[in-house]
Amino acid sequence: MTNGARGWMRPLAAVLVLAAALLVAACGGGGGGIEGGDDTAAVSTAMAEGEPSGTLSISNWPFYIDDNTVPDFEKATGVTVKYTEDVNDNAEFFGKMQPLLDQGESGGRSIMVVTDWMANKMYKLGYLQDFDQEAVKPAMDNLVPSLQSPSFDPDRKFSLPWQSGMTGLVVNTAQAPDIKSANDLFDPKYKGQVEMVSEMRDTVPIVMMADGIRPEDATKEDWLNTIDKLKEASESGQIRRFTGNNYTADMANGDVVAVIGWSGDAIQLQADNPDIQFVMPAEGCSLWSDNMVIPVGAPNPTAAYAWMNYVYEPKNQAQITDYNYYFSPVEGVKPYLEKINPQAAKSPLIFPTEEYTADCATQTDPPGSPEDVAEVEQAWQAVVTG
Repeated sequence: MTNGARGWMRPLAAVLVLAAALLVAACGGGGGGIEGGDDTAAVSTAMAEGEPSGTLSISNWPFYIDDNTVPDFEKATGVTVKYTEDVNDNAEFFGKMQPLLDQGESGGRSIMVVTDWMANKMYKLGYLQDFDQEAVKPAMDNLVPSLQSPSFDPDRKFSLPWQSGMTGLVVNTAQAPDIKSANDLFDPKYKGQVEMVSEMRDTVPIVMMADGIRPEDATKEDWLNTIDKLKEASESGQIRRFTGNNYTADMANGDVVAVIGWSGDAIQLQADNPDIQFVMPAEGCSLWSDNMVIPVGAPNPTAAYAWMNYVYEPKNQAQITDYNYYFSPVEGVKPYLEKINPQAAKSPLIFPTEEYTADCATQTDPPGSPEDVAEVEQAWQAVVTG
């Protein structure tokens, strides 16, 4: 898929400013709501042995990689890659994988890509292996300094960022030019024409912010009240549905005019419809990161490390960034991006300024004890599952 219209000039340093915010509470980096409490299960290390070979199976989200990186990697290493876009929602993917992971199996997968809070949860349950630090050192050496010590994995023992981005509004600006805030999604004239992602830590904070509640200051009651608001909107038909990454099909088909969704998806959708834009909510966005992790039972960690090191080479990463338009965790991407797509190097979605994200908040868990978080999560699941 070719890229659509691109945006404005932004300095490379801005991505480091934004990434610094991400590590404070990136995607719910705290331990709230994590089964197993603070006691991490026994963890093994995925050791690299010899040169990469064989087959590498990767589970990732849709719209996250260009058409050339996988074949280029296969040619460079001799490894055969099975790349599957089967992560549509963190909780949904976890539900599918948990029965396998609980038995020490990965379903043949050597790499999974999940959001920070989910990586934290899986690690505490003993479902992820520590990295062989020597094997992944080339990639770690190119990781932007501001993402080297996130709160959920301060030593980067088991996670390596794939990409980072923003949750906000993805809008068909020709059909809904007045949508500038999440509150606009509740306008009766858009009844049945809006959707929201089923990721609680994405959708609920955006709606809270529109009501003047900052996520970092929100109480459990604020979370529950916002979920009640969304429940009423869903039951009335105002919200068409809660969905994972496949909201993109509904936007492309014209079934909806706006969603609470992810920044890079808007660019992918522009390839077929330039009227679809990422709109920064008037009250600010939500910041997050997704990570590569190696599950228990992973069959080919040597190839997994080869992949991580390959995509962390700035030249190779620039090719990925040019396609997905999320901001990259790899140092030195911008000079390569300027050569292959000067407009991409100017986009605030890739290199956002501090001013552009001034009102944004990092994703976070609901406050309180694990029992409090579980209560909020259960209320949310009751809404999204109908």
